Amino acid sequence: MNGERAAFPWEAVLHAGLCRMRLSAKDFWAMTPRELGFALGVLRPLPAVPGRQALAALMQAFPDNKE
Repeated sequence: MNGERAAFPWEAVLHAGLCRMRLSAKDFWAMTPRELGFALGVLRPLPAVPGRQALAALMQAFPDNKE
């Protein structure tokens, strides 16, 4: 792509915000990109606690007993 970035998908974002989410134009344009990303499910909040696999990996990497 010669260092060019893809164009922002305005049509898809406008459709999602105004049609699918039924936001008013005022509410849509008041949202930050981060808020819109979370609302559309593109961004996800980080889990507050590690899952079982992550906890097991941490326990293995940092055992309580150092023998």
